[in-house]
Amino acid sequence: MSSDRTDSALFCAATEFIDCDQPAIAELARSLQQADARATAIALFNWVRDHIRYDPYTALDGRRQYRASAVLERGRGYCVQKAVLLAALARACGIPARLGFADVRNHKVPPSLRQVMGTDLFVFHGYVELLLDGRWVKATPAFDPHTTAKAGALLVELDGEHDATLHPVDPAGAPHIEYVRDRGSYADVPFEEMQQVFAEVYGFSQAVDRG
Repeated sequence: MSSDRTDSALFCAATEFIDCDQPAIAELARSLQQADARATAIALFNWVRDHIRYDPYTALDGRRQYRASAVLERGRGYCVQKAVLLAALARACGIPARLGFADVRNHKVPPSLRQVMGTDLFVFHGYVELLLDGRWVKATPAFDPHTTAKAGALLVELDGEHDATLHPVDPAGAPHIEYVRDRGSYADVPFEEMQQVFAEVYGFSQAVDRG
């Protein structure tokens, strides 16, 4: 069930997936913390975007590999897993954070990935919403610089004030990412709901926990 609550305590708490109380998460958060929340959010966003390699095939991972600490340890993940890590780091720094989800159409999806998926629609694309200066700011750390350049895309950058979402066009102005459905905001990963939708749309699920 999605939540519209702005309760700071709720969105700063450790959860099953956003395990911000884990030592490795807390240590990294401390090392990246800046003088104020906005600067901290930018530093955390840049670190997750740049240091965690984007890997769309990790969408098939089992439940445990969706935890922020597991994503950090492995060093790669897809949009949801990278969002979980960013949310955990933000919460560890005292910045309220929640997960947002949307269905997006990628007009430049690689043919090999489109063949596996059977579509150019990415359901339950994940991002983070950070509570900064009294408003929720969207932050999408999915594509690292290498992936961005390889895809011929525009790099997503966060300034702490405006939403940082995937760009609708590529550098040449051709259509790229189209947001087609808002699936709401959550305090933690809606794993079972995601699994059900993945099975319906792609014909596969994360039902087997591969650790």
